[in-house]
Amino acid sequence: MARQIDSTEILLDYVRDVSFRDDEILRELREETALLPGGATMQVMPEEGQLLALLVGLTGARSVLELGTFTGYSTLCMARALPTGGEVVTCDITDRWPDIGAVYWKRDGVDDRIEPRIGDAADILDELLTERGAGAFDLVFIDADKTGYRTYYEKSLALTRSGGLLVVDNTLFFGRVADPQFDDADTVAVREFNSALAADGRVDISLLPMADGITLARKR
Repeated sequence: MARQIDSTEILLDYVRDVSFRDDEILRELREETALLPGGATMQVMPEEGQLLALLVGLTGARSVLELGTFTGYSTLCMARALPTGGEVVTCDITDRWPDIGAVYWKRDGVDDRIEPRIGDAADILDELLTERGAGAFDLVFIDADKTGYRTYYEKSLALTRSGGLLVVDNTLFFGRVADPQFDDADTVAVREFNSALAADGRVDISLLPMADGITLARKR
């Protein structure tokens, strides 16, 4: 039986050469983000942005919820993949970083598909449940503070329709989740989230060893 191969830089370069599709707007947003403090670490890999767009298309999503906008690269990727009339509601604790992305959303002509919300993610999720009701979203992307993952997941699950998809980023967390010597709050939170999700019979799951770990959870 074939095993998971090591992702060397040479192999990753090959994958990008044969599968990654780039353009000027995406590239310029990545470059500006990389100049920010922690920007290169916090931004999703371009391949992950492309995967998110593919998942939006595959699920036929019209309503997308994103927790953790940062500079809006993943927001842009998902908004592009929406059909006419589709919407991404994207949430961040500050408008400092989403304001950077908004320039690129407008350049790309998808700003009318994006609704930024600023504030505590748990509070925004409660507001959305009140405003829109359960099952209002087709796809949810969670990429926010790690200690809040279990709370965000529970609230997002209520907001996701049956058959909808939750995508959770950083579920391998630099590989630390598999190393017991790491016991910082973020690593422990992701580790506990992964264990809880593995036992959650409300969803079908798959943890992809891509980027920093991407978990797909389809609501039953």
